[in-house]
Amino acid sequence: MTDRALSVVRAGALTTVQDRGRPGHAHLGVPRSGALDGPAAALANRLVGNRPEAAVLETTLNGCALRPRSTITVAVTGAPCRMTVDGRPVAWGAPVPVPAGALLDVGAAVSGVRSYVAVSGGVAVEPVLGSRSTDLLSGLGPPPLTDGAVLPLGSPEVLHARVDVAPQPAPPAALVLRVTPGPRDDWFTAEAVRTFTSRVYRVSSASNRIGLRTEGPALERARSGELPSEGMVLGAVQVPPDGRPVVFLADHPTTGGYPVIAVVRSADLPAAAQAVPGTPVRFVAVRRG
Repeated sequence: MTDRALSVVRAGALTTVQDRGRPGHAHLGVPRSGALDGPAAALANRLVGNRPEAAVLETTLNGCALRPRSTITVAVTGAPCRMTVDGRPVAWGAPVPVPAGALLDVGAAVSGVRSYVAVSGGVAVEPVLGSRSTDLLSGLGPPPLTDGAVLPLGSPEVLHARVDVAPQPAPPAALVLRVTPGPRDDWFTAEAVRTFTSRVYRVSSASNRIGLRTEGPALERARSGELPSEGMVLGAVQVPPDGRPVVFLADHPTTGGYPVIAVVRSADLPAAAQAVPGTPVRFVAVRRG
């Protein structure tokens, strides 16, 4: 058995393997998936000398604990957290050597939701449709981590450049999501459209990798009935029967029958991945184009 592997000692609340996802398969009913906070995952890979497409671990709220079979370099980005190697504190947001057999503990998020654990060589589980990402909706890719699981690792890059430290944004105290109205904003009353872009919502604890759910004023429809199922895109803001907007994230369904009042700019979605329940959310309308 290869020594390029990680043993999972503590899987945490939800830890999954993620890379840049599997775009281009919506016609098969397969969402893109991939790291919710793409810039954080890319930075973690850069810190350990991996290529941007290398697979990392995405933790949720309370981290994970890992034991490598060989000496590795690790970097953790995204949600800030306390890290230890065999009980000794080590730096977050920087490359850290972890000896073979040592216990790396990635602690609970101090702020934010999701941390990204990059390991030199990347997580080398078998790709599915060109990606190693776990897709919680379709079930493609490796299952979420469980205690005792073993993850194979790739060979470290030799020539790829590495950085020692890099700035990264703090998790949001308030979430501002720029939206392009439509395509189904005409399914809502004029007052509902004004409410959507003028009132404050809050992140719901029911949010997950599929969608960021909100709590706040319900949006009243101008039309009754349901749409025939139509294609859904990353960032679509769908409004279910309870009237509270849902922002579709990486594991979103590829079709849906509830009207989409707007679509969030892709550049704003990484911050949504780090918004804890209760975070204020404002939707700001911007021009099409």
